[in-house]
Amino acid sequence: MTQTGALMGFVHRRRRGAELFLLLLALVVGIGAYAAVGLGVEGTVPADIVGYGGWLAGLVVAAHVAVRIVAPYADPVLLPLVAALNGLGLAVIHRLDLTYEAIGRTNHTFATQQLTWMTLGVVLFVATLVLLRDHRILQRLTYTSGLAGIALLVLPFLPVIGKDINGAKIWINAAGFSFQPGEVAKVLLVIAFAGYLVQHRDALALAGRRVVFVDLPRGRDLGPILAMFGVSMMILVLQNDLGSSLLFFGLFLVMLYVATERPGWLVVGAVLFGAGALAAYTFVGNVQNRFNIWLHPMDYYPGTSFQPVEAMFGMGWGGLIGRGFGGGMPERIIYAEADYILAAIGEELGLTAVMAVIVCYGLIVERALRIALISRDGFGKLLAVGFASIVALQVFVVVGGVTGLIPLTGLTTPFLSYGGSSLVANWVIIALLMRISDHARRPIPRMSDDTGEMADSEHTQVVKLQ
Repeated sequence: MTQTGALMGFVHRRRRGAELFLLLLALVVGIGAYAAVGLGVEGTVPADIVGYGGWLAGLVVAAHVAVRIVAPYADPVLLPLVAALNGLGLAVIHRLDLTYEAIGRTNHTFATQQLTWMTLGVVLFVATLVLLRDHRILQRLTYTSGLAGIALLVLPFLPVIGKDINGAKIWINAAGFSFQPGEVAKVLLVIAFAGYLVQHRDALALAGRRVVFVDLPRGRDLGPILAMFGVSMMILVLQNDLGSSLLFFGLFLVMLYVATERPGWLVVGAVLFGAGALAAYTFVGNVQNRFNIWLHPMDYYPGTSFQPVEAMFGMGWGGLIGRGFGGGMPERIIYAEADYILAAIGEELGLTAVMAVIVCYGLIVERALRIALISRDGFGKLLAVGFASIVALQVFVVVGGVTGLIPLTGLTTPFLSYGGSSLVANWVIIALLMRISDHARRPIPRMSDDTGEMADSEHTQVVKLQ
């Protein structure tokens, strides 16, 4: 068999029909959970179930149609997984809204706002697929994306628009809206990291001194990881945001290891992380408080450890199958709709639902890594790995913090938690993954048997195999 024949031996199917079927199941989860909330809390199906269900279905169908038209070979599982998580999150937030309204809290429209943000997220999802026909174009924006990402991280320090919420300086306030620029920065930094590592991975992969069967990197190549470590420490010390600091440094370390295949970088990263964690615990009061609350939560209850302790009480009360919507008291947790939404799910839907949610996140990460494996270019591989790492690290940090495995860091749960900036940024991440997978799964253009030239095709593109 010729080389061209070997490359053309396996052709991915489009699988849009399978995606549509899975999307119908996702809608059953989202709309069914919304109806169950009404039955459990108010004893009747919500009066707006038709309008809500129609709007949610319209968003999902619009996203599916866009994929079918402009990215027909994209991964068929990612969109249904995201739709199911987003729909479940909306239902849980609506359940909390009903209780907040009953006990007299002034703001009880979180679900309506979240649906609005989901609408914007789907619009940007479609726009990304339509406008970005080839993900490799983003490699030209390597340094621009890096500078823009750093600029977004600095914005909360500005005197007028910077906003401090619960001690964390990670918000900006403009035109009456609060926005977390770090959510957009993580997308831009993945693009910047991928572009930089593709260009310099050969130099970064060179081995230096060998210590205990591990080849450490050369001293002259430590600049990038030290710079990223410095940025992470800046976020931790100046913004008082432990979660984002861990996320950005861990993201760069994973991408650096994948690009170079050198375990020595993991050793250097572990040493830097250990030194930074020790320094943060010693000199940063907020970090020390979080560690103390994590180690001895009951010593600080009902004071600063009120939320984590109440979350553990709620999940323990929920048990295996939960109390049912309306049967628990997740409103006792102050930020149940945001940082602790997984605890609310555990209390009313039980450990079974929590495990199902974690499996959904695991499938998202698995599909993203699968996209990286079949991607035909190094930049696409690193982009997919970066986005998979974002989801994996963020979910690990959030789930670990809520369940008491690690100190709580304050990150949102992707697609579940209330928060517009996080939801919109994550929808864009899924769009970029869909674009990379469409490029990777699309059949390679045929070669003409007579002339050896590419056959005419609407989707003909030159692919440099690496």
